[in-house]
Amino acid sequence: MSASPRLSRGQAKLADLEAVFGALANRSRRQILQVLQFRGGAMTSSEIAARFSCQWPTTTRHLRRLEEAGLVRVERKGREALYSLDRDRLQAVAGEWLALFEVEAGARLPSAR
Repeated sequence: MSASPRLSRGQAKLADLEAVFGALANRSRRQILQVLQFRGGAMTSSEIAARFSCQWPTTTRHLRRLEEAGLVRVERKGREALYSLDRDRLQAVAGEWLALFEVEAGARLPSAR
């Protein structure tokens, strides 16, 4: 079997956006991001887990998914992990997504019939 073909730049961007929106599709993960934002941008994994009613393994899966999507960074300190928002990444993704819908000056949108 051959290795999978390399993605074009556009395909890689879309795959990246899919990873982010996949992570954001879950309510608990969105709430984790909000808690991080309102608590100064960084918290330990145990502090995050204490804020939610789900079990520890569920919390760690959510945190791992956010990390894989690049929405949080993790710094290991012994047995504890400090999670922090990657605000630059969040803003870049939001900007890239919204830019897809910008209309060039003077361009006309097709009329709805």
